[in-house]
Amino acid sequence: MTDDLKPQRMTLAFSTLGCAELELDEALALAARHGLDAIEIRALGGTIDLSAYFTERFGTPAGLAQALDRSPVAVCALNTSLRLVGATPEAKETFLRYLPWAEAAGIKSLRVFDGGTTGDAGELAEAFSTLGWWRETARREGFAADMVVETHDVLVRSETIGRFLEAAPDCALIWDTHHTWRKGGQDPVETWKQVRHNTRHLHVKDSVSQPSEKLPYSYALPGTGEFPMAALLSVLAADRYAGVMSLEWERLWHMQLPPLDLALQEARKRDWWPRSNPDDQLSSDFAH
Repeated sequence: MTDDLKPQRMTLAFSTLGCAELELDEALALAARHGLDAIEIRALGGTIDLSAYFTERFGTPAGLAQALDRSPVAVCALNTSLRLVGATPEAKETFLRYLPWAEAAGIKSLRVFDGGTTGDAGELAEAFSTLGWWRETARREGFAADMVVETHDVLVRSETIGRFLEAAPDCALIWDTHHTWRKGGQDPVETWKQVRHNTRHLHVKDSVSQPSEKLPYSYALPGTGEFPMAALLSVLAADRYAGVMSLEWERLWHMQLPPLDLALQEARKRDWWPRSNPDDQLSSDFAH
């Protein structure tokens, strides 16, 4: 069967933001128990300083690659803290510390934030300057990994997304579907029309309108909130989206949330997202 005729499906994953206390092998095992394809790594062992964590646990990038080779679960992204707007030389240097680990392990995506507050011409110019720096660096060094920009700050608004992608039409995105909906006030079906050609990876989560301690809304277990997941899944299926869909359970920042394991159980129980394998009939306790 040719690649064009093979059925396409999403890569299902979660962010380790929801299980920051776990070690790498524990996070990979959690994904495997839930029948998922991959994890994206934001935090491990209680820290978001991943280069320091990897050095302490694995010694060298080759050591990390060997550890990942033993797992049936892939790593689809390393999530950095770099922001395109306001990227300092120090922040860029911190970002570059991820590259040896990503290159050795074959991890193709390095998440960065958009940053900014207004999305005005000055902020967008800063963002494009950072993108230009990265592209020149990646070309010079021959990096296989790429910077993928999350719609987190100014890129939650439709008009800013439009201006950004008009100037950077080949920029890869992590579309945070919840943020453009909840913070940007956009229908995900309409946002998808804007970002469909650029989205390599998307984040999903659920919430209700009730304010919480830190936010004007409250995160909720998948399928128990107000996020229009059925409509999103419909348009993704219509376009045969075959990138990453990752549950970003923000427990590291909101410790009152239930464990990630429970959130993953709810996502499956409520058919809130596609099964990793249409024939997968894992039991409710996700036993092997």
